[in-house]
Amino acid sequence: MHYELIIPLVATIVIELLVLLALKEKRKKVLLASVAANILTNVPLNIYVIAVEPDFRYILLAELLVVIIETLWYYAFVRNLRQAAIYSILCNAISFLLGLLADILLLYIST
Repeated sequence: MHYELIIPLVATIVIELLVLLALKEKRKKVLLASVAANILTNVPLNIYVIAVEPDFRYILLAELLVVIIETLWYYAFVRNLRQAAIYSILCNAISFLLGLLADILLLYIST
């Protein structure tokens, strides 16, 4: 796997695990489910972004699809739709915004 896929994947996994821990989630099955969900959604999303270089609107649409998929995935483990949605929305919003910030900082540093 290429560094353009591994770095965002590892960063996303770490960020989202930290978000779940901040939300007081301690169940190992939920934390492991987060890792699995990110492997299944982050890699295809980043392949899409690298291959297509889509407009920002399409990236947001793809992120929304990821949120829906991960909400359903979390629901399978927490059995509470509200909690699953909160986990998915917060994890994905925070990791997306931190990734965006990292991209902006890298652009600033490289100029």
